[in-house]
Amino acid sequence: MIKHWKLAAALAVVLVGAGLLWRWAPWQATGPGPGFVSGNGRIEATEIAVATKLAGRVQDILAAEGEFVKAGHPVARMQIDGLQAQREEAVARLQQAQLAISSSQAQVAQRESDYQAALAVVAQRESDLDTARRRLPRSEKLAREGFFSSQLLDDDRAKVHSLQAAVAAARAQAKAAQAGIGAARTQVTSAEANVRALEATLARIDVELADSELKAPRDGRVQFRVVQPGEVVGAGSRVLQLVDLTDVYMTFFLPETVAGRVALGSEVRIVLDAAPDFVIPAAVSFVASTAQFTPKTVETASERQKLMFRVRAQIDKALLERHQEQVKTGLPGVAWLRVDPAVEWPAHLAVKVGE
Repeated sequence: MIKHWKLAAALAVVLVGAGLLWRWAPWQATGPGPGFVSGNGRIEATEIAVATKLAGRVQDILAAEGEFVKAGHPVARMQIDGLQAQREEAVARLQQAQLAISSSQAQVAQRESDYQAALAVVAQRESDLDTARRRLPRSEKLAREGFFSSQLLDDDRAKVHSLQAAVAAARAQAKAAQAGIGAARTQVTSAEANVRALEATLARIDVELADSELKAPRDGRVQFRVVQPGEVVGAGSRVLQLVDLTDVYMTFFLPETVAGRVALGSEVRIVLDAAPDFVIPAAVSFVASTAQFTPKTVETASERQKLMFRVRAQIDKALLERHQEQVKTGLPGVAWLRVDPAVEWPAHLAVKVGE
């Protein structure tokens, strides 16, 4: 009699254990009825690291942990004393370069004037040479006829040679003046390039000054501070961690026999352990293309189900915006997935999100 009682008790324990295992399995083949499956998961959200582009000292943190910030809102500032000094130096050098352009342009004008003066000298020397050349034949004729002395004839011949040399010298000076114009114009081009380079340097410094004020890249809540004011950080170091509460989802796992029937956009209802009276609507936004070994947090009914497919259920953005203050990440729960659109949701999984 006692043996029968012990056998009945053991059978009862086994049945209760089987029932609990069935109740808390991370996925079920039928869920609340044919056409439904479920999986365990946790609420997650997109996290954004607000980092500094440049190394330096953190001057101030402008957002507290847990505070909501809008996109573009300043959340931290870096010290900018060094950058400000670099900017002032760049401004001074830019002013010098701009003055150099004016000076170079004045040099070009001077060289052009010198060139015109040299051309005038060339014209004068050529005119004198032409006159001397026309006089020389007359002097030679008069000398042959005895009306002109040999000394005067020699003087006219020497004058022609002298003026020929003067014309050559004047032409060389004109060429030198013309080359001076080209050199002066090169200086202008160099000064203008220097101005552009310094303007680019100034623009880069202005960008770095703007980047020294760290701004939220999107709306979100400050999750935690990574550093504190006064700390020195390297380039690319995180300063704040934000979480975007309008991009919230739950990731869960399904076996291959079920995952093959899951389509993008399939309806999902999420029930959180912390709020079992509320049912949150969602939709499948991702299904892994390859299986993976079952995570330690997911239990399976048999060894054949070690390989699972990761599924993501995305919560509607508009719903999240209406309840942004209540959204919390890391909360565990169950995601119920409807794989057969023709099946109606049961009453206890009707959408209930509160006011």
